[in-house]
Formats: sequence, structure tokens, C-alpha cells
Amino acid sequence: MTERGFTVRALGEIAIRCIDHDAMVAFYRDVIGLELMRDPQDAPIAFFRIAEGFEGHTAVLALFRHDIEGAGRTRAGDRPPSTGPGSSLHHIALSLPWQEQEAVIAWYAALGLDYRVETFDWVGWRGIFTFDPDGNTVELVAKNPGWSDAAVSLSDASPGEGGKSQ
Repeated sequence: MTERGFTVRALGEIAIRCIDHDAMVAFYRDVIGLELMRDPQDAPIAFFRIAEGFEGHTAVLALFRHDIEGAGRTRAGDRPPSTGPGSSLHHIALSLPWQEQEAVIAWYAALGLDYRVETFDWVGWRGIFTFDPDGNTVELVAKNPGWSDAAVSLSDASPGEGGKSQ
């Protein structure tokens, strides 16, 4: 068989095993501002609405307690997962409009959160990075509406290139 017969159209869900489930729920609800789809008191999994999604499947962030079984036969763990360099998760990026990024910076500053701003000139993105309570890197990213790809080619960016601090 040479043709798959399908094309992925969207990201449906990001699921994170949590070390401190309650702190993670509070962070993504109160700091990042995601909307809970149901009360997490009813289940060991919290589902946050990210965006409308594709063909009826809302794009979600799911926060699992690390000690429960999950969908797809994902096994529970006796020990909390590793984060940072010990994790297979590099970071989570959530999109927002360019004009709201200054509000993110002001909000993080008001909360006393450490953050870093990086630009990715090869695609016209700017990301504001911080850490959630479990130590995962969280990026709020936007595309510069004035960016044009005519001036930058893919050969200008090395495969492992991150961004520039601002």
C-alpha cells in the first residue's frame, strides 16, 4: 500500500501526566486562562478547551494524575514523571493574537512569574515562555502580522535553531 488514504488536519489533544494535579489545574485555569470543560473534582483528569478544533473534536489540554490509567491503554505510573530535561515533552505552545502578547508580558510580570521572550525570524513568530508548576515549559506564541516569508527562506534557519531572546 503506497497511499495512506488520510491526512491529519489538526491537533486534537495534548495530554500531560501531572506531578501536582491541583497546582497544574489552577495554573492553566487561572494564569493561562483556559476554560475547563468539566469540574476536575469529578474525575482525575481535567480537560481544558483550547480552541474549537476540527469536525466537532474540541482541541483540548488534558491534565492527568500520573497514577491513573489513560486512554489508549496508557499505563499509570507509581512515581511522578520527570519534567524539564528528563522529560520527552520539550514544551507546549498555545497560540494567541500578536496584539495580546504585551498583555501576557504585563500579566506574567504582575504575577511575578519568570518569563523569556524569543523571536523566530524564519517563520515570523514570537513566543513568551514560562514554566508551569510541574516544570514544563509553556509558550504563548503569535505570528507577527507584518512578517513576510519572501525575505527569509528555510535555508536561513538551521534544523535545531531555537529563537533569539528579546
